[in-house]
Amino acid sequence: MRLYLSSFRMGDRPDRLLAMMDARTAVVIANALDGDPPDVREQGAQRELAALAELGVAATEVDLRVLGGDWREAAAALAGQGLVWVRGGDVFVLRQALARSGADRAVRDLLARDAAVYGGYSAGACVLAPSLRGLELVDDPTRGAAVSGEPVRWDGLGVLDYSIVPHCQSPGHPETKLCDRLEEHYRKAGVAHRALRDGQAIVIDGPTTVLVCSGLARAGEDGGHDPPEHSR
Repeated sequence: MRLYLSSFRMGDRPDRLLAMMDARTAVVIANALDGDPPDVREQGAQRELAALAELGVAATEVDLRVLGGDWREAAAALAGQGLVWVRGGDVFVLRQALARSGADRAVRDLLARDAAVYGGYSAGACVLAPSLRGLELVDDPTRGAAVSGEPVRWDGLGVLDYSIVPHCQSPGHPETKLCDRLEEHYRKAGVAHRALRDGQAIVIDGPTTVLVCSGLARAGEDGGHDPPEHSR
């Protein structure tokens, strides 16, 4: 299993993402923005395509809204790529889109087969947790229900056995205070989690997990170290 989970956008070490990819091709999932105005959603999707192009990655968007709900159709849409990149936005909106399209099962299958790298930031990283409980301190869960017309989903994809809290201690990010509050909530509740500052990313490559960013001292040649786990 290969994951590149950033706090914000590509983080400080996109080279670590490229090093794990078998091919310089990607699909972008921007459905965390489905609750935003169409022009805002389009701009957000195009920003990710442009960022990947700057890294030499040929990327196209897969809009989960146009898929029929069969996970095999979703798997076909994601197949044959070096990277599945899931951008940030509203985690509850994203979770609903993944469920309605069958892409949640397709992503889990893809990772189980180690068929591509999963990369993403903010909501794209948070959705991999066992549960989305607590994230209502940052995003409104009823928004996802309103967009999908279905009840709120509180289950994450369960790819990770801990939750990710992005944007912690990140002055300038509009959600940093909310995320610091979420991290404190998880810490007091004894929920296993990893807190990320903007610029940082968790890189999982098989059995190896490291935290990377430009400001960290190198450990050997990996440019990082085990990410801190906060659980009590």
